[in-house]
Amino acid sequence: MAVNVMKHCVKCTRVWNQLARCQPVLSRCYQTNNNGEQVADIVISGGGMVGAAMACSLGHESVLQNKKIILLEAAPQKQFKLTEKLSNRTCTLSPASIQLFERCGVWPVIESMRCQQVLRMQVWESCSNSLISFNQDEMSDELAYVAENDVILESINRRLNEIKDRIEVMYSTKAENIQIPGGLDEPDSNAWVNILLNNGQTLKTKLLVGSDGMNSTVRKAANLHTVSFDYNQKAIVAVLNISETDNNVAWQRFLPTGPIAMLPMSDTAMSLIWTTSPEHADHLRSLSSESLVDAVNDAFWHDRDINQVADNFTNNFQKLLNNILPGESSLRQLPPTITGLQEGSVASFPLGLTHASNYVRHRVALIGDAAHRMHPLAGQGVNLGFGDVAKLTEIITKAASDGSDLGTLSYLKEYETSRQRKVLPVMATIDGLQRLYHTDFTPVVLLRSLGLQATNALGPLKNKIIEKASD
Repeated sequence: MAVNVMKHCVKCTRVWNQLARCQPVLSRCYQTNNNGEQVADIVISGGGMVGAAMACSLGHESVLQNKKIILLEAAPQKQFKLTEKLSNRTCTLSPASIQLFERCGVWPVIESMRCQQVLRMQVWESCSNSLISFNQDEMSDELAYVAENDVILESINRRLNEIKDRIEVMYSTKAENIQIPGGLDEPDSNAWVNILLNNGQTLKTKLLVGSDGMNSTVRKAANLHTVSFDYNQKAIVAVLNISETDNNVAWQRFLPTGPIAMLPMSDTAMSLIWTTSPEHADHLRSLSSESLVDAVNDAFWHDRDINQVADNFTNNFQKLLNNILPGESSLRQLPPTITGLQEGSVASFPLGLTHASNYVRHRVALIGDAAHRMHPLAGQGVNLGFGDVAKLTEIITKAASDGSDLGTLSYLKEYETSRQRKVLPVMATIDGLQRLYHTDFTPVVLLRSLGLQATNALGPLKNKIIEKASD
């Protein structure tokens, strides 16, 4: 055994009496058991943004430095080069997500590459003139930042490469078969999770984290029940060009077919997310660039859907609010005119909802889309995933500090309870908004318009909404 230890540690010491300095490395040297199986304390299945963030977050915890942590990424390792061409897939990063990235040293990398601040958000609908706007006092602080998915993932991967002595990333590798010990009600506390990889290798781990998307192999292997349905909608995404301006406002308008949103990407570019029916989405994708630009401008500016009954009520209600709460109502800001479209940036994808009834079982935890997937109208999906990362890191660190088994169900249940208390209200709210605005029925239009106006006039309530969205 001494010979084997010396062989593994020859890179980090020259004399035997210095081995104590290599303790974190030594503990990771025991990678295989007597059966030739590779052994890890934690395996993260899925190397997308959330899975990579999970690995990066764990790698920055000092109490976990002597743990063997592996990230499985199905795609091959890529050489990323930042170009002037913008990606059509973006994220609106909340302050909580930015805080996670700051702790992991990722945020300075994102800032050095490309992102755009959001100082204000305006939401309105096409069936009436009611609106709501959000911004910090005097627009002094950002509500969020918009960054391309590719930029976020590349920034995380660069940090992972800098801490590769703590995190092993296995590219072109995915779980083909997963065996989880025991049942849901009677887990085998001593047995570990067995993972057969696509390269024929076998992994054994104390804790398997599933970050492998909405069709999660980990979730299926854990036999965790899910609720899911299709919205029968598609989202059109594209990169839009505008005239140079102070581009720091996010715009969203609710149409009867679904919401359309523009997010600032740079001084002269916007990210389009247009939710509509599958038939309309296919039609939009078939248009020429010039025709699609005209369609986007029309969607933000037209007044064809105005409901006269609701409009009359809301105009009178607004006058009343102005008398009761002078100075509280926000001024309407006009959205920018789209001047062009980045070539090749138009794409679409179907929308649905998926939620796992449980996020954990003994030795297994789900994060991100593997646990919950929702409508993109509020841009909260990936932020909830990063929230999963922060909380699960906290729970794993707590278990390690207590000297407990990292896959113990009692610790993982604490993660599940905390995250479901956060995720479920957000999912219910977004799903409710989607259904509420997916109609032009006059009584519904009137009620939602009055509600939007009242909320916009109540500053403390709006601040509470901003606070909740920032968590």
